[in-house]
Amino acid sequence: MKQRRLGANGPLLSALGLGAMGMSQSYGVRNDPESIATIHLALDRGVNFIDTADVYGQGDNERLVGEAIKKRRQEVFLATKFGFVLGVDKLMINGRPEYARQACDASLKRLETDFIDLYYLHRVDPEVPIDETVGAMAELVSQGKVRMLGLSEVSPKTLKRAHDIHPIAALQSEYSLWTRDVEPEILAACRELEVGFVPFSPLGRGFLSGSITDTGELPDNDARRANPRFQGENLSRNLELVQRIEELARERGCTAAQLAIAWVLSRGDDVIPIPGTKRRKYLEENIAAIDIELTPDDLARIDEIAPPDVASGARYADDAMRLVDRD
Repeated sequence: MKQRRLGANGPLLSALGLGAMGMSQSYGVRNDPESIATIHLALDRGVNFIDTADVYGQGDNERLVGEAIKKRRQEVFLATKFGFVLGVDKLMINGRPEYARQACDASLKRLETDFIDLYYLHRVDPEVPIDETVGAMAELVSQGKVRMLGLSEVSPKTLKRAHDIHPIAALQSEYSLWTRDVEPEILAACRELEVGFVPFSPLGRGFLSGSITDTGELPDNDARRANPRFQGENLSRNLELVQRIEELARERGCTAAQLAIAWVLSRGDDVIPIPGTKRRKYLEENIAAIDIELTPDDLARIDEIAPPDVASGARYADDAMRLVDRD
């Protein structure tokens, strides 16, 4: 397994991590035994970076990950997140210092571990200064409950302000062939501060794999049914993008998913994507992407196929988009 360092002074991790969210929510029917088997296979294949969050499955995902790794904890660099709170009819944000402490203790219990390697603030609370939230997270480091701190979907300004309070090891944001929003400023800020960058959804919530052509075929509880990019004319236009990606992938002798992951990996050695899957066969396919070397000609053709802003539709509904890249 090829490795990459998380930030300037962080640990060496597998070049590809494993996002666990879909094992417990958002993408259809759960299959916990297969999900645990997928985590075990990931560890067997040298994937040591596992990503979860307290909100995934309302805590069930952390319990699942904790169950899967409890006999192999020393092999895992474990990341989880806090900040989202389930309200009456929507998710809310809580970044208050007292909640950070409570959330961490609850995650440790669900994960059945004494420490969290990387603890993220999932989204910035508009009612709480980032200094206060990160200050409380820093206390968790001093207490030995957390080893490193991370942020998710923040602006360069917020990243720099947080980094002044306590070193930030990683910034997690969406990044893929149809979501290149981070390129103008956020990646540059990470590199200036020597913060590792962790892209989630490098396969565009599975869409870039070419496996989704009609949302009507998705399970009723699949969150993608309500995602703007999977709706109406947006879906039709985005399918044209995937067809072009598939054509190039066939020329390269790989799958569209592998090409999409290889492209994200090509963005720099400080980039460690965390594609999610709950099935062993897709895990193996994703891992194989690590060995795909894209040529300058490949990269130029990909830029023609998938330039910034190529995707049709916003990546979230309006309420969720207001929580992205917040100052």
